[in-house]
Amino acid sequence: MKHWAIFVDNNSNKSEFIRDLMNGSLGTPFSSLKIHEAALFSKRTIARLIDEEEKHGIKTVAKEHFQPLKSMSSGEQKKALLEHLMNGHADYIVLDNPFDNLDVASQKELTVLLIQRSNRTSFVQIISRKKDLLPFISDCYFLRNSSLEAIENPDQFLDSTQKDIFKGNIPKPLKPINYEHEVLIELRNVDVEFSGNRVLNSIDWTIKRGQLWQLMGKNGSGKTTLLSMITGENPKGYGQELFLFGKKKGSGESIWDIKKQIGYFTPSMTDKFNGYHTVENMLISGLNDSIGLYIKPTEAQIRLAKEWLVLIDMWHIKAKQFFELSMGQQRLIMTVRAMLKHPLLLILDEPTAGLDDASAALLVALVNKISRESETTTIFVSHRDEPHLEPDFVYELQMTEKGSRGSVK
Repeated sequence: MKHWAIFVDNNSNKSEFIRDLMNGSLGTPFSSLKIHEAALFSKRTIARLIDEEEKHGIKTVAKEHFQPLKSMSSGEQKKALLEHLMNGHADYIVLDNPFDNLDVASQKELTVLLIQRSNRTSFVQIISRKKDLLPFISDCYFLRNSSLEAIENPDQFLDSTQKDIFKGNIPKPLKPINYEHEVLIELRNVDVEFSGNRVLNSIDWTIKRGQLWQLMGKNGSGKTTLLSMITGENPKGYGQELFLFGKKKGSGESIWDIKKQIGYFTPSMTDKFNGYHTVENMLISGLNDSIGLYIKPTEAQIRLAKEWLVLIDMWHIKAKQFFELSMGQQRLIMTVRAMLKHPLLLILDEPTAGLDDASAALLVALVNKISRESETTTIFVSHRDEPHLEPDFVYELQMTEKGSRGSVK
């Protein structure tokens, strides 16, 4: 069987390419696919299937599972989708960054499945990270904007070396947060279960001021549940030895008292930003906890935004619309937006998912710089072992039959 890999970066017209490929309107090197039936393995396919399940009240994917597609983790959703597509009648499958949001073990499992299927089904892999290239693919191309360019040596392609664009120091906050304790978050023997199923088992985790943590664990191991305990959103924290910013959960603090100490970003947040907001205004809006800027900013706020935009080399595009930025640029802006106030705790949930190698390395470089030059504690959630990340500690959730246990590395 014939297989192809299409390397993309954040300037590639990926959506247009996939549409033309699925429609059979592309010529060489995909002429042989025009008469065949295609299936798409992507986040958009999952979103469409979730919508169908909710509209019709029936499971269209993973019918043998007890939970609907929407309630699965992103990794579990991908595995269910692949199984669904492979049981269909497609002659070839377009794999749009199939390993995003999958833990290392699941990536290996998926690779084995694809290798086994590769002698019966053609694959076109859309790929952002060199490490994700499937071993049975030899025909590689780069999608430069809308044009395909053949790649002679994938190992030397897409250099992920960090570019030192961050000139100067991290800007100071307008109003420092007063906090006198060393420990920010502490969980002592914390358990979480839902409908009799234990998700977290005897979790002990102490998070102190100024640390950089990487939170890891397999898909479904409870990372999202653990984060919801830390942000105070999970009611399962009541009655347990859970201490958030010096106060025991349930001792009279409000959810807003907790949230004002936290800066948070996950890529799904940008799905809500459909308005016409400039880069500068989107950044300043983080000071007001709004999506977009609806009140006149102060001179101090404008000055702070300029300092950050100069630092990340984006001051020259301050008037550009946020939605016009590349994915990598959007992630840099949103990371800075979460950091503007120098919160006690910065949570970055899968911030590099979907990024190309160079953009991921750049974002990681910014995270390292924030950790080195501020007192903000950072929790960096990732399924990948990002090669340039410099965490002080790694907290890993390991699944057992009685719920996930945590360990510090």
